Amino acid sequence: METVKVKEELLSAILVICAIIFVPLIEKPWAGGALVAIFALVLYYYFGSFATQASLIALSALYGLSLLPMPLYLTTLAIVMSGDLIFRLTGARLRSYVYAIIAMVISSYLVFLYIGEISALTVLFGINVAILLKTILQGRRDALIIETFGVALTLYLFHQIDYKADISLIVLAVLIAFGFSYFSFRAKTADISGLFSGALIGIILIIFTDARWFLIMLVFFILGSAATRYRYDWKEKKGIEQAHGGARGYKNVFANGIVAAIAALLYGITYRPEFIALYIGSISTAAADTLASEIGVTGNSPFLITTLKQVPRGTNGGVTWIGEFSAALGGLAIAIVSYALGLIDTETAVICAVAGIFGTNLDSFIGATLENKGIIGNAGTNLIATFGGGLFAFIFTYLL
Repeated sequence: METVKVKEELLSAILVICAIIFVPLIEKPWAGGALVAIFALVLYYYFGSFATQASLIALSALYGLSLLPMPLYLTTLAIVMSGDLIFRLTGARLRSYVYAIIAMVISSYLVFLYIGEISALTVLFGINVAILLKTILQGRRDALIIETFGVALTLYLFHQIDYKADISLIVLAVLIAFGFSYFSFRAKTADISGLFSGALIGIILIIFTDARWFLIMLVFFILGSAATRYRYDWKEKKGIEQAHGGARGYKNVFANGIVAAIAALLYGITYRPEFIALYIGSISTAAADTLASEIGVTGNSPFLITTLKQVPRGTNGGVTWIGEFSAALGGLAIAIVSYALGLIDTETAVICAVAGIFGTNLDSFIGATLENKGIIGNAGTNLIATFGGGLFAFIFTYLL
């Protein structure tokens, strides 16, 4: 059985290599895509490896229908299949991620040398998304299929954006973002999925804006980590502590940072100042909400924001006066740092500080209504809140 598995993996790797070599020589996309799909079907017939062959067939169909340009098709093949091969050979261990990244970089670089036409920045985001999806989808039968589509869509998006960045900036962004994320992982403030999702957001911030935006995110992270550790033993005894010892996963990272990342990306493309307000407003909300939750839960007599009736500690939508005060301080801290770094003026700083309070109470309202009814989870509540706080700052900055 093991020999059959090794043979199937070897033949799949040979098919991918042949596809990368010969597809560019076939003039019609439908013909090249059909040829790869046929060979993948043959391998499925003999070996029954659903995920690998289904991924090849689906990706080849996109290329054959001219929905995915040939350079992106071949680069997706190189990234996904080389990484998958490494994981099959080494197992899903921590060091496997390092080996997979190296394999992805080498294989995609060889594709670039062969056909060109794709930027290093586009490939970087494709690799990051591939690794992130591996951490999230471990154990799922359809993981490789989702990863394949995720990488293809990521490459397509950044290829269409066609943002130009110097290679030295890209290298610096990778070193800073991954260095900080790895430190967070080692300090147990982020798990493995939090490591790669945080790195992805950090790279976007540094490349599409500048280091000041990353510093603001860093301030939020420090405030949030400190608030999480605040009276942690007491919160643990009460059963209201942050899960996993406060280590953030991808859901928490994206819930608090995806709006900020989108704002940074839009600012890098348009340079409109409203997107600075959107960014700072969302981070101000994330900081305010984290402090309100982690410090406010230690206060006495929390009351439900919708009814003002007393509720047990840890109830979604429950607020305390110390929590509201902590939220105000958290939002104000982000606004002051942003002002000190020269990103915003005094008027915008006031707006962003107020946005933090608005977003925090929006979080409590959503928690008391939708989350308590099981309609959405905590990550969804945080996402709505950060978007609401960011939108608040965006609108008032635009109007004023």
